[in-house]
Amino acid sequence: MNSRLRDYLLVTGTLLLLWQLVATLIADPLLPGPLAVMHSILDEWQSGALQHHLLVTLSRVAIAFAVAMVLGTLLGWVMGRSLLANRLLDPLLVLMLNLPALVVIILLYVWMGLVEAAAVLAVIINKVPNVAATLREGARSLDPELEEMAELCRFSRWQKVKDLWLPQLFPYLMASMRTGLALIWKIVLVVELLGRSDGIGFQLHLAFQLFDVTTILAYSFSFIAVVQLIEWGLLQPVERRARRWQGGLQNA
Repeated sequence: MNSRLRDYLLVTGTLLLLWQLVATLIADPLLPGPLAVMHSILDEWQSGALQHHLLVTLSRVAIAFAVAMVLGTLLGWVMGRSLLANRLLDPLLVLMLNLPALVVIILLYVWMGLVEAAAVLAVIINKVPNVAATLREGARSLDPELEEMAELCRFSRWQKVKDLWLPQLFPYLMASMRTGLALIWKIVLVVELLGRSDGIGFQLHLAFQLFDVTTILAYSFSFIAVVQLIEWGLLQPVERRARRWQGGLQNA
């Protein structure tokens, strides 16, 4: 077991013990303990409801994440490489960065109706500016000496992408991916709460109406656990690869 995982389990275990202690002392249904929440998770799992709503929310997160990363990366690249494009698009980018996510969600639901396309599009629109802003800085930081070397060696366009640009942009892509996942699933929950009839956000809305704190925590922690698995299984390996590239570049 690596030290990072050990520290994470230690902190999590300590917080769970404190939570159980406080819940036992207060003995109020508005503050259920972790054991009660775990029982609720198992009940929802056995009924099949938890798997259904988790998959629905994950599909929305995956689609919005993929599209936002592609569009944001392309936009950030163009703005970082072209002074004219950056001058023309920067005011719009600043506007979108400061536009509240809730406003975008409500407007799209009003204009398009309570449909799936509006829900996913609202998430994409809210995430693209963040990706673009990060990748713009990455595109600006490309090493000009490496660019000259690539020209002298007559690199093809694909060689430049694979061997020159992508490795240098990797840390920025990593930052966008990690912050993107953290932001997108939170926006998806708001989208589902306001205008969908399934998903984790919809279940939270139903539980809120009944003041069912146990169910609220059960669905919340279930999805947080899934996001953590994505972090450990996908994003952290990508991060380690980016660090190895940086270390190799510094030693070269």
